[in-house]
Amino acid sequence: MIRVLLAEDQAMVRGALAALLRLEHDIEIVAEVARGDDVLPAALKAQPDVALLDVEMPGGGGLAAAEALHQQLPACRVIIVTTFSRGGYLRQALESGALGFLLKDAPASELASAIRRVMAGERVVDPELALAALSEGDNPLTTREREVLTASLDGASIADIAAELVVSEGTVRNHLSTAIQKVGAHNRTEAARLAEQKGWL
Repeated sequence: MIRVLLAEDQAMVRGALAALLRLEHDIEIVAEVARGDDVLPAALKAQPDVALLDVEMPGGGGLAAAEALHQQLPACRVIIVTTFSRGGYLRQALESGALGFLLKDAPASELASAIRRVMAGERVVDPELALAALSEGDNPLTTREREVLTASLDGASIADIAAELVVSEGTVRNHLSTAIQKVGAHNRTEAARLAEQKGWL
């Protein structure tokens, strides 16, 4: 039996995925969690072969959980399952040690197949998402530019961002200006939105 940990914050989606996977003769759900920061403790206890992780969950999300699993439970293979077809997320997932990246609207049979394939040592990536990631190219933003854009998503003022990041307002303006140019936006709100859509934040 392939032992699977399922991490998904929406109870209905998690229940549906678990029910579908339980129909497979060779797959066993050994743990279910709703938060990213619950993944590692549950995995250390249940010792799954495969972890299915949603990208966006409370408590750090699937990408951070994938990295933690890769470091502390390297035998556990990670598949990211998401509704977001963003190339930047795919890059982050692969960099954090994930072997699979699928969209939630994929057929259930594809998910079971992906679990078996990563167990066999293969990498499984949604083909449309792979093309999107290649066409978007690498993330052009520096760590600090990502931080100021992320802070801009909530509509924070320059002063608020400067206080949060413990830098001067002039430094925030400089980073925002550079980030806006790199993303090809007209203002910081648009730049933050575009960068988020590409999975760069």
